[in-house]
Formats: sequence, C-alpha cells, structure tokens
Amino acid sequence: MPAAADDPRTRTALAAHQMGALRWLGGGVIAVVLGILLGVAAVQVADSGGGRLPGAGVGTLALVLAGAAGIGVGAGALLRTRRWRQGLATTSWRTGTLRVAGPAVISFEPYDGEEVRLRLLSTAVWRTRAVQALDGATVQAAPVGGAQWVLTTEDAATVYGARTVPPGR
Repeated sequence: MPAAADDPRTRTALAAHQMGALRWLGGGVIAVVLGILLGVAAVQVADSGGGRLPGAGVGTLALVLAGAAGIGVGAGALLRTRRWRQGLATTSWRTGTLRVAGPAVISFEPYDGEEVRLRLLSTAVWRTRAVQALDGATVQAAPVGGAQWVLTTEDAATVYGARTVPPGR
C-alpha cells in the first residue's frame, strides 16, 4: 500500500492546511506590530503636546492580544500540519464509513477493522459542520501517531484532525 502522503491530493490538502496556518501566523504578527505602532504613536502625540488619543490604549491592547492569539493559532496549526505530514508518510489511508455521534464526536468504521471513536480537533464551526454533513459517507482516515487521526473525503479537498475518545465517554 502506498503511503497516504504520496497521494497528490493529500499533499495538496496538507499544503492548503499549511497556508491557512501561515495566514493566521502572519495576521497575528501584523496585528501585534500594528498594536505596538499605535501605542508608540499615541505616546508620541501625547509627548508633543497634542493631547491623548481616545481609545488608543484599548486599541493597542486589543491588537496585541488578538495578534498574540493569532500567532498561537498559526503556530499550533503549523506544528499540526508537520505532525500530520510525518504521520501520513508512514501509513496508508483506510477507507470506511463515517458516523456522527454528536457535535464533535464521530466514529470511523473502516471496512477492514473495528470502529474507532473520534473527537474532532478543530473548533472552527465550518469544519465541524463539514464533517457532520459527511454522516454515513465513505471517507478515508489514517492514524498519524499517538491518539491522533486524519480524515479526508474521497476527493481529499481538505483534511480534518481528530483524536481517539477513551472508552466509556
């Protein structure tokens, strides 16, 4: 069986995931830089006798905090993409049926094995809804190390991360 990472569609989906991570990271860096520049500009205006800029402090804080969150999300997604790419290089896709058991809880029933209960890693509403729409559909999944799995559809337009759910939950 060829490795899942050898499939051109998988490589494209992972590249798209990585680009999304880079957008988050870049947007976060830009927001932090703009926040710092706003703070410096507010101080310069106040020091030159121009008075205080209303909302500059709150704007600076909001930009820096939102930027820091964006940097965290982007860095985490980049690490996840790297981990998925490494994991998919050593395993092949398993085809099976996806069953939705709750908002983020799913089960994957491979045609060649036992059911695997999973919880989606993403908190993005659109990703959760996209996976929920696949209830009963044929999907491909692969374990990528530890308790993590990667799911995709037959067309491999995007990849979804999931973690195994311990028994009894």
